[in-house]
Amino acid sequence: MSKKTLGYIITALVIGTLIFIMVQNTVGQKDPVEAPITQVNEEDALPGEEEGLAQNSVAPDFTLETLAGETVTLSELKGKKVILNFWATWCPPCKAEMPHMESFYSKLTDEDQVELIAINVTESERLGLSEVETFVDDYGLSFPIPLDKTAEVTHTYGVLSMPTTYMVDTQGRIAQKIIGPLDEKALNELVDSMD
Repeated sequence: MSKKTLGYIITALVIGTLIFIMVQNTVGQKDPVEAPITQVNEEDALPGEEEGLAQNSVAPDFTLETLAGETVTLSELKGKKVILNFWATWCPPCKAEMPHMESFYSKLTDEDQVELIAINVTESERLGLSEVETFVDDYGLSFPIPLDKTAEVTHTYGVLSMPTTYMVDTQGRIAQKIIGPLDEKALNELVDSMD
């Protein structure tokens, strides 16, 4: 066998392996998975890594303007259970969870005393607000979407990957932090587990 033929075979194997890896990485992103529930504690943090907010700590207050032009202030929601989701339009797991978020939100009633706040990390969007507006229209989202244009709130909450969801209890404290997409069943279980 010539060196040239051997080179072609090796090149084909490398390309085939890369294609296989890319397909494996994208196939699982179509359907959301029930993310493992990650409780935040300082012992789990890697050296030099921000661990986010500690469980049972007070959720930092913020005021952001929504895509609809209204303002959302976290402290005004005290007494309700709050699902605080950080996401971006370019994030495949965020895309996977949004239909589940909308389905969950559409079934909420005033008696539930639950708020879903999906903070768009607008600072990371390549095309800015137009990209967010298109995304919201395409997915038919009706829940509040505050815009973190400078990523200040995202940094305050120590969000390192998206989607990241904080469950905030009725006292305004962090009940849990979940990294990764959630489905409707997981959202219901997380809300039911909070005070």
